[in-house]
Amino acid sequence: MKDNRLIAAALIAVGIICLGWFIKAGIDNFANKDRHVTVKGLAEREVPADKVTWSIGTKVTGNDLPMLYESINQQTDKIKRFLKQNGLDEKEMTVNPPSINDLEAREWGENNKSFRYIVSTTITVATNKVEQVNKAIFLQAELLKQGVAIENSDAHYEYASFQQMKPEMMSEAIKNAQKTAEQFAEASNAKLGEIQTAGQGQFEIDNRDENTPYIKKLRVVTTITYSLKN
Repeated sequence: MKDNRLIAAALIAVGIICLGWFIKAGIDNFANKDRHVTVKGLAEREVPADKVTWSIGTKVTGNDLPMLYESINQQTDKIKRFLKQNGLDEKEMTVNPPSINDLEAREWGENNKSFRYIVSTTITVATNKVEQVNKAIFLQAELLKQGVAIENSDAHYEYASFQQMKPEMMSEAIKNAQKTAEQFAEASNAKLGEIQTAGQGQFEIDNRDENTPYIKKLRVVTTITYSLKN
């Protein structure tokens, strides 16, 4: 009987100890389950644009439509020849059909112009030869010397290879977020746990500045929440 009582007492003691351990573990888990830190990771790059779309508008004015059509075609040929001389291919050029503006057909405005018609067209270059386009833009005043009336000249630059950069930049942003979280955990006398939530990351492409639109600034920001442990 005495031995049975000792065994029973030992079992009860072990049970109490185990119960206490489980209670402590539960309290610790409860205390730690809401401990977390949310950080942002940033990755940036400066890259040269690898695609450009350049639109050149030209126009002629007068009263004789057949002559104006011939004149606008001559101007278009001069622009195409100028582009070829600067390393661009004709297959990279698109010429819009000429548009006609008849000033006498207007119901408003002055009709005392010295000419009746404005015939205009736009030549668009779409290419990955960014350096050649930049050179041609710098030299486009030569077209004025040839009698080409440039109505507008607008270049739009892109970084078409961005998709290839995304995995590398995302990985860098995540590493930077982890470093920030580790610093926070160390300052809080805690250990960094697993990732609880992670944002896909917000990607941005901007011009580095207004004077160099052919240099792009890539930026990705990701938001990650880590758990913290004692």
